[in-house]
Amino acid sequence: MSHQGVIAAWSDAATMIDRSVRLARRNVDTLFASILLPLLMMALFVYVFGGAINTGTEYVNYVVPGILLLTTGYGAASTAMVVADDMNSGMIDRLRSLPIHSFAVLTGHVVASVARNAASTAIVIVASLAMGFRPGGGVVDWLAAVGLLLLYVVALSWLAAGLGVIAKSVESASTLSFFMLFLPYLSSAFVPPESMPSWLQPVSEHQPITPVIETIRSLLIGTPMGNSGRLALAWCSGLLLFSVVLATSLYRRRNSR
Repeated sequence: MSHQGVIAAWSDAATMIDRSVRLARRNVDTLFASILLPLLMMALFVYVFGGAINTGTEYVNYVVPGILLLTTGYGAASTAMVVADDMNSGMIDRLRSLPIHSFAVLTGHVVASVARNAASTAIVIVASLAMGFRPGGGVVDWLAAVGLLLLYVVALSWLAAGLGVIAKSVESASTLSFFMLFLPYLSSAFVPPESMPSWLQPVSEHQPITPVIETIRSLLIGTPMGNSGRLALAWCSGLLLFSVVLATSLYRRRNSR
């Protein structure tokens, strides 16, 4: 691609990012739900179940990293639905008649998803501090945790965009993205894997969510990290590469029909 082509592509992306962010600001109910549901889950586990769960530390400190990833799952699910709405409402047909690069539309949705997740994550962290969350990590630890969380959010948002492309309706997009909300429950988000039945422990220990949670937990509250950091980076980087290729390929294929 020529220098002018690169400039045009980024100009298209900036236009679609602006559109997606404005749509996200207007869709207050979706943003509200992506914030309220994780807050309710955190309150439920901290105040109702927390006293009965032994994690070797204050339960609120243990559960917050898992709630943060659960929050990103809700945000990514809404991204899949917004993309599906664009794909099935005729919006893409109108864009097809314009000289807009194919990656710009999905890039706009992904950036809007990251912005939504940043806002909801900040609110969840503030609420967790009010509930007794007391992280002990320093500035470098916080920066590393935020960087890993950002990488995870971007990867998950691209995957959600791909699911939105193939969904036949907003409702089916919601169904396809259900695993993003369900997978954290099978990780170490809420209880230690060793407390699970023996047949479920390998599922919890060898899935992408657990090393991300364990790394963030180690950075923020000082639990042992082990090889979780390397696994988390490998999972997130691999998921990002896979999701970008999948989403853009599916979009071009569907857009060429």
